[in-house]
Amino acid sequence: MMRRLALPFFTLLLVFLPALRAYSQGTRLWTESTFDGLEKGTPDGVAITSDGRLVPGPESRAVYTTPSTYVWSVAADREGNAYVATGTPATVLKVTPAGKATTLFTSRDLSVQVVRVGPDGAVYAATLPSGKVYRLDPNTADRTEENATVVFDPAATAEKPKYVWDMAFNATGRLYVATGAPAAVYRVANGAKPELFFRSDEQHIRSIAFDAAGNLIAGSDGSGLIYRVDKAGSAYVLYDSPKKEITSVIVAPDGTIYAAGVGDKGHNTLPPLPVTGATSVTATITIIAPGSVQAFNGNTLIPNGSEIYEIPPAGKQAGSTGTTEPSGAPRKLWSGHDDIVYALAWTKDGLLASTGNRGRIYRIQEDGTYADVAHLEASQATEFAKTAQGLYVGTANAGKLYLLSSGEAAEGSYLSDVFDAGAFTRWGRAEVEVGGGAQAKNFELYMRAGNVENPLRAWGEWKKVTPNDGEPGIDASRFVQWKVVLHPGAEVGSVGINFLTVNLAPVVDEVVVAPGARVNPAVAQQAQQQQVTINFPAPQNVISYTADPAREPLAAVRDKGAVTARWVAHDENGDDLLYSIYYRGEGERDWQILRNRVRDPYYSFDSTRLPDGRYRLKIVASDAPSHNPGEALTGSRESEEFVVDTTPPAVNGLDAQRVNGKIHATFTAVDATSPVTHAEYSIDAGRWQYVEPSGSLADSLTEKFDFDAPLPHDDDVPANLRPDPQEHVIAIRVYDRYDNMATVKAVVR
Repeated sequence: MMRRLALPFFTLLLVFLPALRAYSQGTRLWTESTFDGLEKGTPDGVAITSDGRLVPGPESRAVYTTPSTYVWSVAADREGNAYVATGTPATVLKVTPAGKATTLFTSRDLSVQVVRVGPDGAVYAATLPSGKVYRLDPNTADRTEENATVVFDPAATAEKPKYVWDMAFNATGRLYVATGAPAAVYRVANGAKPELFFRSDEQHIRSIAFDAAGNLIAGSDGSGLIYRVDKAGSAYVLYDSPKKEITSVIVAPDGTIYAAGVGDKGHNTLPPLPVTGATSVTATITIIAPGSVQAFNGNTLIPNGSEIYEIPPAGKQAGSTGTTEPSGAPRKLWSGHDDIVYALAWTKDGLLASTGNRGRIYRIQEDGTYADVAHLEASQATEFAKTAQGLYVGTANAGKLYLLSSGEAAEGSYLSDVFDAGAFTRWGRAEVEVGGGAQAKNFELYMRAGNVENPLRAWGEWKKVTPNDGEPGIDASRFVQWKVVLHPGAEVGSVGINFLTVNLAPVVDEVVVAPGARVNPAVAQQAQQQQVTINFPAPQNVISYTADPAREPLAAVRDKGAVTARWVAHDENGDDLLYSIYYRGEGERDWQILRNRVRDPYYSFDSTRLPDGRYRLKIVASDAPSHNPGEALTGSRESEEFVVDTTPPAVNGLDAQRVNGKIHATFTAVDATSPVTHAEYSIDAGRWQYVEPSGSLADSLTEKFDFDAPLPHDDDVPANLRPDPQEHVIAIRVYDRYDNMATVKAVVR
């Protein structure tokens, strides 16, 4: 089958993007030494630091898997029992340190949003969307809404808030409840009616905590404000954050306030709801679920991630600068573009942040450096609860309870991502960079290899490897993976593996040939040139595919005297390629060289170099630039048949006679290579008029034309200037398929 690009109809110029430069053949090194690269692996008891090191980290152990999708909140008592608030179904579960669970409370609400253990040992649970808070006996199972004690009912308040987002106890053991729609904080005493303690013109009060002086620290949703509210309920805005929602606030023992913010301001879309503030100021707020709740339900990322802010007390040195910050001078401590911070916890080893939607836990230092200390098998890590053994962590998608140890794991491991060499490969020496004064005995390195991407499908066994000392002795293969086991005090800065890929022949994937086009970057910029593009055929029966830069349209200019070929080729080894171009005419046996040592994946040449006829091109790709002489391999592909036609048709037997006031013309047009398509005539240098061959269908090398042409009218020409009305000149021009044109004329009297 012959394929030819219809170049005259392409006038849109698109930029051609060349293929990316490939690696040359030879020994190469695969190295993982950056935080982003190491994040692709799987740590277990190993922390990944922000500067790309592997160090011992805390142990994370799954304690219990709930039957619910979400664990919204976690609390712990003095005995180390965890109280887990869940959604779908909405329950409070009591989980012992050994992982034995009992159902403490069941609600018909959507979820139990918050759970806290009071100083009196009772468990307090807030439900959503009713907004009620229940007091539960931790030793009495299977409580329901009907037989549990309600200590806070929004219907009993003047403001009637719709949500409860957080709860906290002050130093005297009094319960404070943070609500939304409207945003307020209520003070609750046993047996007494809830008292409005603080009212905000924000949408929600999302998180609360107490400092050592008894001030309430509150974070809002709406404008992302951080308040300090004194014991009398008088509020002061400590910080107007760049984020919309403050998902968590905590106060460290030294008085430093830490807050996590998510979401962009100013993107609410629901209609406003007017409410009246406690100070008789009318505000307009939009009632929507906070962004963190939306992220829970959708399991998607909030744009621009999260930020963590630090508000130091007076006299504290901020970060590593050694400067003394005045009280209330906040700074951004950390930001994560792909992570949503749901909860914060202070530890002696650094600030911990539980995040989604990748189930990561980060440990952040005062100088802004950080480490990924746990990858949990869940989408969101939602909340912390302190216990003597460490920190309980609740998760969502799936709803689980984990225990994060206080100190380093006795032994930790890190499993790298699978590396694909692209072809059958020989694996060489492993290079390990050891830091922090750690000795080689503090860690072990293992490697395994296989020929399918999934390591569980018949890979070789793990083999212990001596770092920086000789080849590892694992089988040659396409894929490889490494693992390190860390002991206390170990520190691995980077791991690299040398490899040499077995040479494979290059492959020419596709070739197209476009007669009538020339690639000339200098000429292509000239506006007067008619511009065309040379494309590869679109993939068939493909719904979606990734665009290949090597297949982007190639800019060219229309040039009837040129032919352009372009091709796509690849080399599994990433070798540099050179191309040779051969041609062969119809009926010929041997290929003739047209051009050798071409580096670009296209080539234009003058069509006059080939006599008219049908041809094919063959592109031969060689990886010689990347190999020793005599060791290069080649691959080739032939084009489909194309036509070179530079000779115009011949016009034979033109006969023109005047008949009944018209000119009757007949002639025969013959072309040696391509069909005659049409003709045009002009009388007395008038405009050209299109005319079809006899029978209208133009599909043959020989076509006959027989037509009548009306004589021109000279009414607008003065009589003394009119030519002899008995003599006329008819001009004929004939075209073949490739726009070659022949012209003849006849005088009619």
